[in-house]
Amino acid sequence: MSLKHVMELFEEMDSIHVTGEVIKSYLEKISDKGEISVQTVEGKAGSTDFVKVFIPGTNGKRMGGTAPTLGIVGRLGGIGARPEVKGFVSDGDGALSAMATAAKLLDMQGKGDQLVGDVILTTHICPTAPTLPHDPVPFMDSPVDILTMNQYEVTEEMDAILSIDTTKGNMITNHKGFAITPTVKQGYILKISDDLLHIYTQSAGILPVTLPITTQDITPYGNGVYHVNSILQPAVATTSPVVGVAITTETAVAGCGTGASHLVDIEQVVRFALEVAKVYGEGKCSFFNEEEFVLLEKLYGKMEHLQTFGKQEVTN
Repeated sequence: MSLKHVMELFEEMDSIHVTGEVIKSYLEKISDKGEISVQTVEGKAGSTDFVKVFIPGTNGKRMGGTAPTLGIVGRLGGIGARPEVKGFVSDGDGALSAMATAAKLLDMQGKGDQLVGDVILTTHICPTAPTLPHDPVPFMDSPVDILTMNQYEVTEEMDAILSIDTTKGNMITNHKGFAITPTVKQGYILKISDDLLHIYTQSAGILPVTLPITTQDITPYGNGVYHVNSILQPAVATTSPVVGVAITTETAVAGCGTGASHLVDIEQVVRFALEVAKVYGEGKCSFFNEEEFVLLEKLYGKMEHLQTFGKQEVTN
């Protein structure tokens, strides 16, 4: 039952004393079938703990198999904004979703339901992150920059990535629950995956909800252009396809808002990620049409420059 892990991990994370080691300890009590590492990284405004969970598949690449590896990234600035505000902030939903997915996968391993492909889940744990002005509502900032996050959360082993992020601070997707984005690969915004749309309807029990994205959203943070949020920042650090899984609301909610995490919605995201992990490792879920991507690059060239900071003006 995924909701159990969502609730338990929420209680673990809703504390000024939570660390990556606390989350590692929780996960290790479920099963010893995974590999869990924690690395503390100092940044411009404090430190954060990066957590990486590797869960092996029966035909996973780590052991010499051929099944593709799914990456699941819990994207956020921080799970708390203390001392400015007290408690778990809305922005922490990405970390909670990713670690609850890891917990359920470990639980499945212990019960004999090992997936075919390897799964790698990453996030970071910071209960004292700074905030950042943003329109229409304030964002959460982070002790470390986006490039550092990508360094620790995006790995070469990931053949495809689900990037889970709270995406409530906007007025473009007015739905309480979650939405998925088009696939992003090497600077191209591609067609929304039919396979992922099907998994959405199966797991959520409703028609699929999607998040519109723009060219700005898939460029690196810090280039001076508007981004809906950081949900697609993993796409600037990989050649693998990336799909955002946005936890959404009907109204615009600040990332630093407390009392704004809806655990049932987060559990929906966990189940969606689990179902994707099951079929992706079996080769039954495609994030994009490979032949069409080759044709796009043949017709219009490569778009990898959108993964960079572009032509920055140099001032003396």
